[in-house]
Amino acid sequence: MNERTGILTLVAALIVGASLIASSLVIRSSVDRASGELAGVRDALLAIPGVGKPEEAARAAARGSRPDPDRRYTVNTEGSPSRGPESASVSIVEFSDFQCPFCRRVGPTMEKIEADYGDQVRIVFKNMPLSIHPKAQAAHAAGEAAHRQGKFWEMHDRIFANQSRLEPEIFEGYAQEIGLDMERYRADVASSPVKERISADIEEARRLGVTGTPGFFVNGRFVSGAQPYETFKRLIDEEIGKG
Repeated sequence: MNERTGILTLVAALIVGASLIASSLVIRSSVDRASGELAGVRDALLAIPGVGKPEEAARAAARGSRPDPDRRYTVNTEGSPSRGPESASVSIVEFSDFQCPFCRRVGPTMEKIEADYGDQVRIVFKNMPLSIHPKAQAAHAAGEAAHRQGKFWEMHDRIFANQSRLEPEIFEGYAQEIGLDMERYRADVASSPVKERISADIEEARRLGVTGTPGFFVNGRFVSGAQPYETFKRLIDEEIGKG
């Protein structure tokens, strides 16, 4: 009886040992396969231009799809509202949303830049009404309609000054205040060209990787958000110095 028990115990031990060896081989194979896949991902990342080093990969991941502040981008500004001469040393293109509180907050910064730098700086406005702001689209249509009569900035300033009141009837009041042809204004607000212009600006923002407002390009160099005056001053001074 004891001999039989010993044999059974030995057989059981052999079975358990074989199972453990098999499991170990399966686990090792899985680990090797996963390691190979991770290495492939790493190699693919390192092959991307501008992501050749681990620290660069980390920065790219943190930045997401936003424009790279170390690059210069070409922004199409043809037909966009602007202030300042086209020959200015520095062009600041702003993608803005009339319902965005941060866009309103950065307004005084832009005014100070214009006051301090004068004809050395040109400010360009691009429409970027966000989907989370249901009243923004109508505000941008009012701005574009005013732009067609040469009064964009007058409309722009009134909309931002009264950002809590973004209704079409309010915009009509502004249009009358700034002396627009009201029949033409009403036709333009609802027109396809105005809608297409706003859509084109949104598509331009998407092409550049701008996902939030305000977003700026200072001579093509990206600045995200309502940054303080000092941030813009540093970039502007660098650009003027290069000239």
